[in-house]
Amino acid sequence: MSDKAAFYIKLKESLDNTTKFPADYLYKFIVPATGSGVSEIESLFRNKKASISTKASKTGKYISASVKVKLSSSDEVISYYKQAAAIEGIISL
Repeated sequence: MSDKAAFYIKLKESLDNTTKFPADYLYKFIVPATGSGVSEIESLFRNKKASISTKASKTGKYISASVKVKLSSSDEVISYYKQAAAIEGIISL
Protein backbone atom coordinates (compact mmCIF):
# COMPACT_ATOMS: atom_id res chain seq x y z
CA MET A 1 0.00 0.00 0.00
CA SER A 2 1.33 3.42 -0.91
CA ASP A 3 1.90 6.15 1.67
CA LYS A 4 -0.90 8.19 0.08
CA ALA A 5 -3.36 5.31 0.25
CA ALA A 6 -2.49 4.73 3.91
CA PHE A 7 -2.88 8.46 4.58
CA TYR A 8 -6.38 8.53 3.05
CA ILE A 9 -7.46 5.42 4.98
CA LYS A 10 -6.29 6.98 8.24
CA LEU A 11 -7.94 10.32 7.38
CA LYS A 12 -11.26 8.59 6.61
CA GLU A 13 -11.12 6.72 9.93
CA SER A 14 -10.36 9.93 11.81
CA LEU A 15 -13.12 11.90 10.07
CA ASP A 16 -15.68 9.14 10.61
CA ASN A 17 -14.82 9.05 14.33
CA THR A 18 -14.79 12.80 14.95
CA THR A 19 -17.18 14.43 12.49
CA LYS A 20 -20.93 14.26 12.08
CA PHE A 21 -21.74 14.83 8.41
CA PRO A 22 -22.97 16.95 6.73
CA ALA A 23 -20.39 19.31 8.18
CA ASP A 24 -18.27 22.31 7.32
CA TYR A 25 -14.73 21.27 6.44
CA LEU A 26 -11.72 23.57 6.20
CA TYR A 27 -9.07 22.78 3.61
CA LYS A 28 -5.70 24.56 3.69
CA PHE A 29 -3.56 24.59 0.59
CA ILE A 30 -0.35 26.31 -0.45
CA VAL A 31 0.43 26.93 -4.11
CA PRO A 32 3.23 28.76 -5.94
CA ALA A 33 2.33 32.41 -6.63
CA THR A 34 3.27 31.91 -10.27
CA GLY A 35 0.90 29.66 -12.13
CA SER A 36 -2.79 28.93 -11.98
CA GLY A 37 -3.03 27.15 -8.63
CA VAL A 38 -5.47 29.57 -6.99
CA SER A 39 -7.84 29.61 -9.96
CA GLU A 40 -7.68 25.80 -10.15
CA ILE A 41 -8.61 25.57 -6.45
CA GLU A 42 -11.48 28.01 -7.02
CA SER A 43 -12.78 26.01 -9.97
CA LEU A 44 -12.50 22.75 -8.01
CA PHE A 45 -14.97 24.09 -5.41
CA ARG A 46 -17.04 26.31 -7.72
CA ASN A 47 -20.22 24.20 -7.53
CA LYS A 48 -20.11 23.80 -3.73
CA LYS A 49 -20.69 27.42 -2.61
CA ALA A 50 -17.34 27.31 -0.80
CA SER A 51 -15.88 30.24 1.06
CA ILE A 52 -12.32 30.74 -0.22
CA SER A 53 -9.76 33.15 1.19
CA THR A 54 -6.20 33.62 -0.02
CA LYS A 55 -3.09 35.22 1.41
CA ALA A 56 0.32 35.78 -0.15
CA SER A 57 3.43 34.68 1.74
CA LYS A 58 5.84 37.31 3.08
CA THR A 59 8.24 36.66 0.21
CA GLY A 60 5.44 36.60 -2.36
CA LYS A 61 6.54 33.20 -3.68
CA TYR A 62 3.51 31.31 -2.38
CA ILE A 63 -0.19 31.81 -1.81
CA SER A 64 -2.13 30.05 0.92
CA ALA A 65 -5.75 29.25 0.24
CA SER A 66 -8.30 28.37 2.91
CA VAL A 67 -11.45 26.72 1.64
CA LYS A 68 -14.46 26.27 3.91
CA VAL A 69 -17.14 24.07 2.41
CA LYS A 70 -20.10 21.99 3.60
CA LEU A 71 -19.56 18.34 2.70
CA SER A 72 -21.74 15.28 3.14
CA SER A 73 -19.22 12.54 3.97
CA SER A 74 -15.61 11.65 4.72
CA ASP A 75 -15.42 10.15 1.22
CA GLU A 76 -16.31 13.56 -0.24
CA VAL A 77 -13.57 15.24 1.85
CA ILE A 78 -11.02 12.75 0.53
CA SER A 79 -12.29 13.09 -3.04
CA TYR A 80 -11.48 16.82 -3.01
CA TYR A 81 -8.00 16.16 -1.59
CA LYS A 82 -7.36 13.70 -4.42
CA GLN A 83 -8.60 16.14 -7.05
CA ALA A 84 -6.51 18.96 -5.57
CA ALA A 85 -3.41 16.75 -5.66
CA ALA A 86 -3.44 17.12 -9.47
CA ILE A 87 -2.80 20.87 -9.18
CA GLU A 88 0.84 21.59 -9.99
CA GLY A 89 2.96 22.52 -6.98
CA ILE A 90 0.12 22.24 -4.45
CA ILE A 91 0.77 21.40 -0.81
CA SER A 92 -2.18 20.21 1.27
CA LEU A 93 -2.01 20.95 4.98
